Amino acid sequence: MRKKSTLLFFWLLSPLGLLAQHEHHSANLKTVGIEPQPLLAQAMRLQEALSFSGNALSVVDTKKLKALSDKPLTKETVAGIQEILDPYCLNFIDINPEGRVKVERGPAKAILVQGGWTSFLVRVNNEAGITAELVAESVNAAKPYHSPSFDPKVKTQNEVTPGQSANRFLDIQMYTNRPMLPNLNGLRLEYAIVQVYSKDAGQREAEVAYNVGQGSQDIGFRNATHILFDSKPAVKVKFRIKDQDGTATMASFVISDFPHPAAGKLEKKYPLPSRRVAALDEFPDFFFQPQIYRADGEHVMLSAGKYKVTYTRGPEYISQTKEINVPSNVDSSDVTFELKRWIQLSKLGWFSADHHIHAAGCSHYDSPTEGVDPKDMYRQALGEDLNMAANLAWGPSWYHQKTFFTGKDLPLSDKKNIMRNDVEVSGFPSSHSGHIVLLRIKEDDYPGTTEIEQWPSWTAPILSWAKSQDGVVGYAHSGWGLEPLTRVDKLPNYIVPKMDGIGANEYIVTVTQNLVDFFSAGDTPAPWELNMFYHTLNCGFRPRLSGETDFPCITDARVGQARSYFKPEGAMTYDKYVQAIKKGRSYVSDGKSHMMDFKVNGQEVGVGESELALTGAKNVSVSAKIAAYLPAEQDSIGERIAKTSIVFMPYWDIERARIAKSRKVRVELIVNGEAVDTTEVTANGVVTDVKFNYAIKKSGWIALRVFPSSHSNPIFVKVDNQPISEKKSAEWCLATLEQCWKMKEPNIRAEEKKAAEAFYDEARKVYRSIIDGQAAK
Repeated sequence: MRKKSTLLFFWLLSPLGLLAQHEHHSANLKTVGIEPQPLLAQAMRLQEALSFSGNALSVVDTKKLKALSDKPLTKETVAGIQEILDPYCLNFIDINPEGRVKVERGPAKAILVQGGWTSFLVRVNNEAGITAELVAESVNAAKPYHSPSFDPKVKTQNEVTPGQSANRFLDIQMYTNRPMLPNLNGLRLEYAIVQVYSKDAGQREAEVAYNVGQGSQDIGFRNATHILFDSKPAVKVKFRIKDQDGTATMASFVISDFPHPAAGKLEKKYPLPSRRVAALDEFPDFFFQPQIYRADGEHVMLSAGKYKVTYTRGPEYISQTKEINVPSNVDSSDVTFELKRWIQLSKLGWFSADHHIHAAGCSHYDSPTEGVDPKDMYRQALGEDLNMAANLAWGPSWYHQKTFFTGKDLPLSDKKNIMRNDVEVSGFPSSHSGHIVLLRIKEDDYPGTTEIEQWPSWTAPILSWAKSQDGVVGYAHSGWGLEPLTRVDKLPNYIVPKMDGIGANEYIVTVTQNLVDFFSAGDTPAPWELNMFYHTLNCGFRPRLSGETDFPCITDARVGQARSYFKPEGAMTYDKYVQAIKKGRSYVSDGKSHMMDFKVNGQEVGVGESELALTGAKNVSVSAKIAAYLPAEQDSIGERIAKTSIVFMPYWDIERARIAKSRKVRVELIVNGEAVDTTEVTANGVVTDVKFNYAIKKSGWIALRVFPSSHSNPIFVKVDNQPISEKKSAEWCLATLEQCWKMKEPNIRAEEKKAAEAFYDEARKVYRSIIDGQAAK
C-alpha cells in the first residue's frame, strides 16, 4: 500500500500528472453557489481592462462574452464564462475555507517580451469569501511586492536594478486600477489580472506565488508554482523624425501589431499602456493615451516582428501610417518618419495655444496627487505642435504644482514653443461659482492666505486681484452649468440655463464690471458656451473667445484638441500671447479649420479696439482667409462624430461641419448672434478668400464661424455712436443672473455674502438699464 502511495505521489509531480491535475481542476470546479450576474459583470470589466492593458481578449472570445450577456443568466452562463476566460489564466488559485492559498499552473502560454509588460488572468476559487488584497510575488523579482498602492515617485516595486542577482529578472504585480478593484470581492469565483515584466531575453524559470495576507500561504509550498517563461528579445528602435522642412522634431506615434481578426487577434499597443509610468520610465509616456511622443533620435523597445505605426504632429499635419519590420538578432534598428503638413500657420503669422492644461489630477495619477512634472507636459505640447501652453496648478495638486510657479517661462521653452505655469482657481471655495483661469499673474497666493480654504468663496474678488497685477483672466470650461433648462441647440436661444455647474456661471455677473478678459470655448458643448457669450456681446460687453482643452480632465486625448490661434504684435512671447487673447487678435479652432485676417471694411479683428465706426446705416464688406481640411472620404470615426449629438464629445470637430458626405463646409456670417449669410468652401487645405456684404442698420457685432470647428472673435460696429444693446438679450441675462444667485448664494460664506449681494445688485442695475433704455426708444 505504501509502495502504491509513493508511486502515486511521484506521478502527481510528473509533468503528465500536473497536466492531469490542471484538467481535472478546471473541468470540475463546482458551480453551485456561484451567482452568474456578478461574475458576468466582472467578466465585462475584465474585457475592458485587458483591452486597455494591451492584452485584449480575442475577437472570437469577445463575441462569445457579448452573446452570454444577451442571454438569460443561468448556471450555463458561469460555465460559459469559465470556458472563455480560463485559457488566458497563468494560474488557478484556490482559497480554502480556512483562508489558505493554493496555486496551480494555468493553461496560458508563458510568453513575455524583454523590457515590456504582459498581462495574464488568474482564476480565484474563493471558498473562504476573502475580501482582502490578492498579492502576487516572486523570489525572482527584485523585491517582493506587499502594497496595493502604487506611488510612481518612489521605486519600491519589484523593480530590477543593475548589479542584482542574475536570478532576479522579473517584476510582477496585480493590476488593480480601474475598472478593476483593489481587493477580492468575496464571491465564490472571480478572475484577476496579473502583469509580468522581464528584463532578460530567453527562457527563464520563475517561482510565482500569491497570498491574501500574512499566514495565508498553504503548507507544503503549494501557494507557489514554477513557470518557465519564454521572453522574446527586444530591439532598441530609434526614431529618425523629420518635419516637412527637413528639421528634426517631436511627433506623436501609435504603435501596434497587426490585427488578425480571422485568427481572433486584436491590436496590441506598444509600450503597454497600463504600465507606462512617467516618473519611472526613460520617456514620460502617459498610460491613458494610446499614443507616445518621441523626438528625433529617441527610441522604443520592441521585439522582432512587424508593426503598424500611425504618426502625426497635431491638427496641422496629415496622419500617416507606416509598416515597420523590426529585425531579429540585432541590438538596435533605425526607422525614419517624414511628417506631412496640410498647412503651416506659423508661416502665415499665426501661432497655436492652449490656455488650460494640467500636470496633475484627473487622468494623471491619483496617488500622489502631484501628477507629473511640467517638463513632461512640455513634451506633449511639442508633440502636438502647440506653440504656447499654460500649465495650470489647481486644487488637487496645488501645494506641489505651485512650487513650479515663477511668473516666467519654463526654462525648457524656446522661440517656437513656450510653456508657463499659471493658475486655475478650481477646487477652491469659489469653485461652485465657476472655475477661473489666471494668466500672466506675478503672485499666485491670494493676499492673506496660506491655504486653499482661506480663498474667497465667490469669483469677483479673485478676478479683481488677478487683474490688479496685470493678469489676463477668464472662466474655464464655460458650458458646464449653462445647459438650458429645456433642451434646445439653437443659437442664440432664450431658455434660462441651469447655472448649476462650474463653468462660466458667475460670468453673467462679473462681465458687467469689466472683470473678464476672455471666455473659454472648445471643451464643452458649443451651443451652451456660445449662447451665453452671444447674449453678453448683445448687451455691449466685450470679452474675447479663447480656446482650451482642460487636459487631462475634460479630455485626456491630447493637449490642444481645441486651441486658439493668435497673431502677436512682434515676436511670439507669452506677454504677446496674452495680449492677443485680451484684444481678440485670435480665433478658436479644433485646428482643422482656420479663419485668418478677418476684417470688416478693412478693420481687422484684434487691431485697436476691434471697432468700426459708421455714420448711418451702410453696407459693409466682410473678408477673411479660410482654410480647412477633411479627408476626401469620411471614415467610420468621422461618420460616428457627425452622427453623435453635439452635447457629446468631441464637442468641437470639423466632421460635424461636413456637408453630407462631401468635402465641403459652411462658413457663416454671424451678426448679433444670428447666422445671416453663408458660403461653402472645400476642406482640401487650400487657403480661400471669402467675402460677404451685409447691410448694417444698427450697432452690433460681426463674427465668422465654421460650426462647430472654428469661431472668430467679434468686430464691433457702432452706428452713429450708439451702444450695442439688445433688449431681449438683456432680459435673458437678468433672468440668468437671478438663477445664478439662487444656485450660488447658499455656498457663499456668511461674512462675504453682503459684498456679493451688493455686487449682484450692481449687475442687476446694468441689465435693467439696458432693458429700460431700449424700452424708452
